[in-house]
Amino acid sequence: MTGALVAMKGDFTMSMTTETNVINMAEIFGSNVFNDSVMRTVLPKAIYKSLRKTIEEGIPLDPQVAEVVASAMKDWAISKGATHFTHWFQPLTGVTAEKHDSFISPTLDGRVIMEFSGKELIKGEPDASSFPSGGLRATFEARGYTAWDCTSPAFVKDGSLYIPTAFASYTGEALDKKTPLLRSMDAINRQALRVLRALGNTTTNKVSTTVGPEQEYFLIDKKLFDQRLDLILTGRTLFGAKPPKGQDLEDHYFGQIKDRVAAYMSDLDNELWRLGVSAKTKHNEVAPAQHELAPIFTTTNIATDHNQLTMETMKKLALRHGLVCLLHEKPFAGVNGSGKHNNWSMSTSDGQNLLEPGKTPHENTQFLLFLTAIIKAVDVYADLLRASAASPGNDHRPGANEAPPAIISIFLGEQLTDILEQIERTGGATSSKARGRIELGTASLPFLFKDTTDRNRTSPFAFTGNKFEFRMVGSSQSIAQCNFTINTAVAEILSEIADRLEKADDVLAETHAIILEIIKNHKRIIFNGNGYCEDWVVEAGQRGLPNIRTTVDAIAAINAEKNKALMAKHGVLSWVEMESRTEIQYEIYIKTINIEGLTAVEIAKRQILPAVINFKADLAASMASIEAVGGDTSVEKELFGKVNVAMKSLYANIGQLEKALDTATNLHGESKAQAEAYRDLVFAAMNELRADADVLETLVDADYWPLPTYSDLLFKV
Repeated sequence: MTGALVAMKGDFTMSMTTETNVINMAEIFGSNVFNDSVMRTVLPKAIYKSLRKTIEEGIPLDPQVAEVVASAMKDWAISKGATHFTHWFQPLTGVTAEKHDSFISPTLDGRVIMEFSGKELIKGEPDASSFPSGGLRATFEARGYTAWDCTSPAFVKDGSLYIPTAFASYTGEALDKKTPLLRSMDAINRQALRVLRALGNTTTNKVSTTVGPEQEYFLIDKKLFDQRLDLILTGRTLFGAKPPKGQDLEDHYFGQIKDRVAAYMSDLDNELWRLGVSAKTKHNEVAPAQHELAPIFTTTNIATDHNQLTMETMKKLALRHGLVCLLHEKPFAGVNGSGKHNNWSMSTSDGQNLLEPGKTPHENTQFLLFLTAIIKAVDVYADLLRASAASPGNDHRPGANEAPPAIISIFLGEQLTDILEQIERTGGATSSKARGRIELGTASLPFLFKDTTDRNRTSPFAFTGNKFEFRMVGSSQSIAQCNFTINTAVAEILSEIADRLEKADDVLAETHAIILEIIKNHKRIIFNGNGYCEDWVVEAGQRGLPNIRTTVDAIAAINAEKNKALMAKHGVLSWVEMESRTEIQYEIYIKTINIEGLTAVEIAKRQILPAVINFKADLAASMASIEAVGGDTSVEKELFGKVNVAMKSLYANIGQLEKALDTATNLHGESKAQAEAYRDLVFAAMNELRADADVLETLVDADYWPLPTYSDLLFKV
């Protein structure tokens, strides 16, 4: 475990009382993690020091050290109940992968001993043929390798020792999300150190990026989930009329947590704490049945692993409580979807946060230099940053009147914007807006210190005091891609800055010149207003900012020459690795929309249509019996007519969706063209079909309707 998290254990000194037991958080935190404190205890001092050098300085791992570490790790894991070990990796599927091997090794006398070697720790050989490669290799070429990432601590879960690893092909190309992330962390460390050295810093040995990802999710009842084929197969509701109440009253956000949900959250906290995940904050989110968990930040690599663990644990524990955790970005139409705010910053080995403005940021030249470097990076590589948050599920959020807009912009707030405007006007800044006081009008309440700026919830890339919050990432996505994109883009700009500073006779003057130049050339990316406003779309277009609304459009940025050159220059992804990822993302989009389309057809044909037919038949029989005794059937006839019109439209649109699926499926050869067909034909036809079904849901008797409604799903938890 990292030093930051080990030190943090001291904060968990309180005990949590439940009806049945008392949990000492200081004792349980990290108890299932082979962290720094464990390594200090079980490893010989020389071995420990050697391993720490590898972790902290990137010095190659000595095989003899690995052998000792493996033996100690095995003994520790067995003491925690582990019988197997697995190399835990993150292929390009969007989920993690694992293959479990037992520690047993047979002896000549027919017994077994428990063994685990340094070779097994360092390297694994999974079958790579069934994982996405984007054309990097033929499917019959099965060999791939996993390599131990010693910077992320191993842990015990479900009777196995989990070893975080990278995943590469037989020919060395990255087939995972971890490898480029680790490469990007090396890249930004190199370039940031160059800048700091040029500024006269001789004490910092390493610069790390840190992340705290906020995880949003929905919880629904398992019995209701099991009645929804769309949720089972796609993770979202393909049909569903708007409920009488949604989030209209804004009474769910930060509201009282229901007992059933609270019990789940308590178990979730305990499980995550044992795994060393610093789960800190939990609350109800905006939408009914929607919630959020936020951890304390840590280094980006570990934060990424922890977020994957968090998502896996959320889903597993929900089932124990008779619930299902939905991580899809938009499981329900008409209510807020789920994102994952990625809080990103840069810290040094000697304790500096490079994005900490201080009390007088106008005088903090180092901060202003790193701040403007990020501004330029986001402006130049906005298309690549947008692509890092692109997915079929997330297409329901950015650019779709929800969450941040599809246009990348930066929110700085009043104080920093004012400083940059001063620099642009006069060449320097002479003041920083001070924070004020808020008086609450009664002596019984204390006055509050007012922050120097407000928050902007509509900005995709917002400065929030000492970090940037990238708010565009979808709830189901790995945070690896957005972070290696940010890291690499910033590394490139820092490289350009370092080149100039290292050649400068007057470093301070050159620093001021760089800051001024970036402000003048890249201020277009700064926007502090309402990102949801249509006026901003027009203004952004006038500024020349890209508005990339869909995943299909965003994917093209990955393959742009300037972006491939960026990744190749810093050794994060080669040209061929970038091209492969383009193909993989097109493939994922195509397959996702195809599954959704086929599921919509099946539900409409085999569930909704028969239910409507049965309702019509019974309604017709009812009308006949009423008319037989001279009763008035005008209401029944009007209802029958409305149902009939909607049913005919539904049936016609089933045919249109089937036709669209056939057309898109038969477009072989060109991934982009096929993806566009699924977006423009299939997705559009699904929406038309849904409109008919949602009308019918409001007309057909509830006893006939085959699907649990939004009211059931969102409020019966």
